[in-house]
Amino acid sequence: MTIQVGDKLPEATFKHMTKDGPANVTVAELTAGKTVVLFSVPGAFTPTCHAKHLPGFVSHADALKAKGVDTIACTAVNDVFVMDAWGKASHAGEAITLLADGNADFVRALGLELDATGFGMGVRGKRFALVAKDGVVTALHVENGGEFKVSTAEHVLESL
Repeated sequence: MTIQVGDKLPEATFKHMTKDGPANVTVAELTAGKTVVLFSVPGAFTPTCHAKHLPGFVSHADALKAKGVDTIACTAVNDVFVMDAWGKASHAGEAITLLADGNADFVRALGLELDATGFGMGVRGKRFALVAKDGVVTALHVENGGEFKVSTAEHVLESL
C-alpha cells in the first residue's frame, strides 16, 4: 500500500555523513516537531537527478525555509559514501541533508519502490517529494514513470 496524505511516515533508519563519519538517523529524529521536505531520486549522479532535481532544491532552499520548512532532505537507494560525494559535487552544503536508504527499506515501507532491474540498477525509489509535519504527510508528489514535473523544488514551493 502506498503512503497517502494524512499518514504518519513509517519508521526507518537512514545513514548520513557527519564530520565523524557515517551515522544513523531515524525518520522520527528527522521529523519530530519539524516541517520537512523529503524528496527521493532514483540514484545519485544519474542524469535528471544530478542535473535538475538536487540542484533545484539547493537553489530554492532559502525560499523553502522562508515558507516554514525546517529541513530539506534528499534520499536515494545508494550508500552513504555515494550520497556524501554527491552532496559535495552538487554543492548541497548545509542546505540539504543527504540520506542513504541503502537497502531501499524506507521506499519499500512507503510503497514507492521502483524496479529498475531492467536498467541494471536493482530496486530503487521512485522520484517523489513529500512534505511532512511532525512525521505526518501533508503533501505528496509522486512522478509518473520518466517524468520530472511534480517533485521539483519549484512545484513543492508553489504548493506550500
